Amino acid sequence: MHTYRDLIVWQKAIDLSVAVYQLSNSFPREELYGLTSQIKRSTVSIPANIAEGRLRNSNKEFKRFLHIAFGSGGELETHLEIAKKVWVGLDRVQLSKVEALLAEVMRMLNSLINRSPRA
Repeated sequence: MHTYRDLIVWQKAIDLSVAVYQLSNSFPREELYGLTSQIKRSTVSIPANIAEGRLRNSNKEFKRFLHIAFGSGGELETHLEIAKKVWVGLDRVQLSKVEALLAEVMRMLNSLINRSPRA
């Protein structure tokens, strides 16, 4: 039986979450409970929703949770855009790595959503 752990998109989303947590170390301490918290929540939501959807007993539920994960990716993308504009001192190399991983995960989610059966 294949589990969510076998899904490349889940594995990449885990890598994305780790990269986001590493990037967040360079965020201002006064934002620990603000934007930093929002960024961390949205990033861990992506693999969590993939896993939850995969463990449901229907393709319809799996697809629904893939849509939720995709939405969390959009939320993360928005938070990162705000962070770029607000904090000029961000580690740009790490930020580029996060943005590239996010783009890859979003493409993979979109592809999986479009390939999933409608039932």
